[in-house]
Amino acid sequence: MPEDKGAGVERTAAAPGPASIESDLARVRLLAYLKKMKGNPRTTPLIAPPLFDIFISGVGALLGIAAVAFLSLVHGLPMLVASFGASAVLVYGVPDGPLSQPRNVFFGHTISATAGVLTYSLFGLSWWSAALGVSLALVMMLITKTTHPPGGATALVAVLNQAHPIFILTPVAAGAAILVLVGIVVNNVSPNRSYPRYWI
Repeated sequence: MPEDKGAGVERTAAAPGPASIESDLARVRLLAYLKKMKGNPRTTPLIAPPLFDIFISGVGALLGIAAVAFLSLVHGLPMLVASFGASAVLVYGVPDGPLSQPRNVFFGHTISATAGVLTYSLFGLSWWSAALGVSLALVMMLITKTTHPPGGATALVAVLNQAHPIFILTPVAAGAAILVLVGIVVNNVSPNRSYPRYWI
C-alpha cells in the first residue's frame, strides 16, 4: 500500500482575501447600524405637566389659532397655514423647549417659507421639488440654528400651493409673530412658566 506522504502534515487555512475582509466589515457595519434601532431603556418616568399648565396650554392653542383663523376667515387677511397647528403644540404645550422659542418659531417658519417659494420658483411643482423644498428648509434651519419642526410643513405647503413670494410675509411671518405674541401673554399666566426663555 503506497505511503500517504501528506499524513501527519497539518493543513493551514488560507488567509482571507481582501474581498472576504470587506464582506466581514460590511456585515459588522450593518449589524451596528441595525443595533441603533433597538433604542435604549427609558431611564426617567413620563411626567405630565400640572393641571393648571395643561389648562393654560389649551387656552393658548385656542387663542393663538383663533387669532390667525379670525383674521383669515372673517377679515380675509391671509394669516393661516396648516403648519401653525403644530407650532401651537410647541409654543403653548412645551414653551420651555428650545424649538418653541420665538427665534425658532418666527425664523424657522420664515426661512422654510423662503425655501419653499424659492424651490417652486426654480423647479415648479413635482414630486421631487416638494421633497427638495422640505430638504432645503431643514438644511437652512440647521445652518441658522433656527430649527422649528413645523417649518418643514410650511415649506411643503409653499411648494404644493405654488406660493408666490408674498407667502413669506403673509401668512407665514405675520402669523408666526401672532402665535409668539399670544404665547408671551398666555404662557406667563402660569407661575410655573416663563416664556420666552430667550429671544436671540
